[in-house]
Amino acid sequence: MNTFSTPAQTMQHTAPRIAVVIPCYNEALTIAQLVRDFHAVLPGARVYVFDNNSTDDTGAVARAAGAVVRTVTMQGKGSVVRRMFADVEADAYVMIDGDGTYDVGAAPRLVDKLLDEGLDMVVGSRISTEQAAYRFGHRAGNTMLTGFLATIFGRTFRDILSGYRVFSRRYVKSFAAHSSGFEIETELTVHALELRMPVAEVQTRYGARPEGSVSKLSTYRDGFRILLTILRLFKSEKPLGFYSIAFAIFALASVDLALPLFATYMETGLVPRLPTAVLCTALMLFGVILLACGIILDAVTKSRIEQKRFSYLAVPAWEPPGRDG
Repeated sequence: MNTFSTPAQTMQHTAPRIAVVIPCYNEALTIAQLVRDFHAVLPGARVYVFDNNSTDDTGAVARAAGAVVRTVTMQGKGSVVRRMFADVEADAYVMIDGDGTYDVGAAPRLVDKLLDEGLDMVVGSRISTEQAAYRFGHRAGNTMLTGFLATIFGRTFRDILSGYRVFSRRYVKSFAAHSSGFEIETELTVHALELRMPVAEVQTRYGARPEGSVSKLSTYRDGFRILLTILRLFKSEKPLGFYSIAFAIFALASVDLALPLFATYMETGLVPRLPTAVLCTALMLFGVILLACGIILDAVTKSRIEQKRFSYLAVPAWEPPGRDG
């Protein structure tokens, strides 16, 4: 099936509009080849490069290679993704990092899967045997974070941190990005899981950066930020579970401190350690308050998810030719 078209075509026409969106920071070494490769494999697509305050010639090199270049002054990949999704109009969006490590040749396959199966997101999960391409620390961190996310939100992907994804217009226009840095991939995943969108994951080849290209990802700093993002999302998306855990911690601490006091009272009829008794009462009351907050916020969250669902459904889906409406 030929899924590629010019930007002038609209959702009512038989072919979809495809946009390639590339967030970039100091990728002058790789961006020209990346742009040329996408023009070759997706000849009808429009390639956008969003330059995030690069100090090299990333923007000029990308423009010379035929890309539409936009500048994002607010630093951070999350800020760039927010701008990309707001500014670009298309029916399918191919998002890929500008470092030249992902397999551009897989793009038509990912786009076809998204459009033919009516999906909202297809993740290109990374497969690599090169140690330099996918360092052990990043692999271990990705596995840990993926497991943690699956525990909180249920089903998930094998590679939640992949920077190679294809999105539907519905997904893009209903996504309210909050992250500013590399934790944006976690938020992209949670958005799909939260609204129970139809999604898929396709294995794609992942290679090492070319010589002279430097990764902007810090294993420990960005891993810690991603972990904090998961906790924040747990609190905001599953408040009853989050605050119930907090309630259980404070309630157990209160009971643990109260048991010796209760035993002494049963034996002597006295409460000799009044400050401890006051502390037990305060801990239990605080736990109950947290539980009440969880119950209230759970109702608010369900209402908010309904509104996000309505925003998602307000965007018409692209229909492949021949599909019954």
